[in-house]
Amino acid sequence: MQKLIIDGGKPLYGEIGVQTAKNAALPIIAACILTDEPIIIEKCPRLKDIDAMLDIMRHLGCTAQFDGDNLTVCCKDISLNVINSDLTGKLRSSIFIMGSILSRCRRAYISHPGGCEIGLRPIDLHISGLKSLAVDIADDCGVLCCDGSNMKSAVVNLDFASVGATENLMMAGALLDGETVIVNAAREPEIVDLADFINAMGGRVSGAGESVVRINGVKKLHGCTYRPMPDRITAGTYLAAVTATGGNVTLNNIVPEHIFGITERLKKAGARLNVKHDSVRIFAEGRPRPIHKLETNVYPAFPTDMQPQFCAMLACALGSSVIVENLFESRFGYTAELAKMGAVITVKDRVAVIRGVPKLRGAALKASDLRGGAALVIAALAAEGRSVVYGVEHIDRGYEYIEEQLAALGASIRRVGDE
Repeated sequence: MQKLIIDGGKPLYGEIGVQTAKNAALPIIAACILTDEPIIIEKCPRLKDIDAMLDIMRHLGCTAQFDGDNLTVCCKDISLNVINSDLTGKLRSSIFIMGSILSRCRRAYISHPGGCEIGLRPIDLHISGLKSLAVDIADDCGVLCCDGSNMKSAVVNLDFASVGATENLMMAGALLDGETVIVNAAREPEIVDLADFINAMGGRVSGAGESVVRINGVKKLHGCTYRPMPDRITAGTYLAAVTATGGNVTLNNIVPEHIFGITERLKKAGARLNVKHDSVRIFAEGRPRPIHKLETNVYPAFPTDMQPQFCAMLACALGSSVIVENLFESRFGYTAELAKMGAVITVKDRVAVIRGVPKLRGAALKASDLRGGAALVIAALAAEGRSVVYGVEHIDRGYEYIEEQLAALGASIRRVGDE
């Protein structure tokens, strides 16, 4: 088991590039099933979640191989093997592979998905959406048996603007006759990226990024070379780290409009930002200012995946802040670890009140989920003394070489294995 050793209290300075988005690359990999021709995904991040998805793809008979930063996937022959819980239990995003398999093969067998324990994330919207396309779905002892032999295009109204359900339905409709319409579709940038990828294969998706997405099915999709979007959550994480520690950092490979909801809140916390067309420079000094009320919600609102990192940043702010978590009821679990560092945080239901303290202190910490783990790293960077962060495997699910990136900015951080 690996851990991160962090000696905190050092401002961050320098320039780094932001990795490709995990949450864009995962559905794009799943969508490779839609064609029997090779796909090259440029700058694909090397992450545990990517590895888990590739294990599923290989289990289905696809080939997947890295050549440097580029990933080549070929799904010439698909085997309708049951995707068991050993594979799906590692990855929440495994659920939206259903849409691509059904679109191409009209049948799929997949166990219920796993992922971070941050609250209830029912798959009802995925199932009801696919049923709207005339897919027959039965639950056989935890395995979803999907029969799409009578699949047809339709109008699907989502009760909630779910990213995963929208992606599933986009893939499911890509090879169907007629037009599939998703009403109340998710509007996240990753949805636009998936649509652009399907269109690069010869698909016909329009309206992505808006509340109504239209998929006009085609007979066949072809191979292509595609580079997914930059990771807006990784960018936000490093920006929050600079705000917490102080410093002067430039992040390259960003899309400014994707992180607008984050950068505007960082300005409220006292950071100064200079945003250009593909980079952002952040300058911060002293303790952050409090943010009196910060609420998470679906894009373009403040992202739930940035809530833990902001909580860690605000733990040493000049006053009290309030965070309201509107999406996941169990997302404040990491705050017990921050309390070990002297953070003063009161949580009730979906609301956290953070009373900023002059300085956090180093401690032994355990990450139990991806973004909570990133929050612990930020707190450790800002704290006095040494912190040891365990559970690094959770952080590795979404951050590519996080210790190398932060060390390049002057942080005292290193990865070691247990003796």
